[in-house]
Amino acid sequence: MLHHISFAVCDLEKASRLYDAALAPLGYSRVWTFPDAVGYGEEGGGDKLALKTRAEVTPPGSGFHLAFTAKTRAQVDAFHAAAIKEGAQDNGAPGLRTHYGPHYYAAFVIDLDGYRIEAVINEEES
Repeated sequence: MLHHISFAVCDLEKASRLYDAALAPLGYSRVWTFPDAVGYGEEGGGDKLALKTRAEVTPPGSGFHLAFTAKTRAQVDAFHAAAIKEGAQDNGAPGLRTHYGPHYYAAFVIDLDGYRIEAVINEEES
């Protein structure tokens, strides 16, 4: 349904370092770079997330978050660790969230500009 989403960021260099690191374990990478913006998606494809430099950033309220698909629980763990290492705030360590379903394994962080992001796999562990 969604083609892509864009986030405004104050410091593109710091934000892109965080997203480069956090999205790599999930199989996503930077697919384009401009002086004031970067785009992320699957290698060889178009962007699904763009970060754009803006002087003022107002992230959506607590009801909004963006969830990235993981293929394994280890990817969720690596996403969380990489994001925290690059300065994101922990908003829920990796683990099962059975109130969302018996196999819902996710991790949550808040990025440098206040955006709530998640990595999730919702499949039985193999």
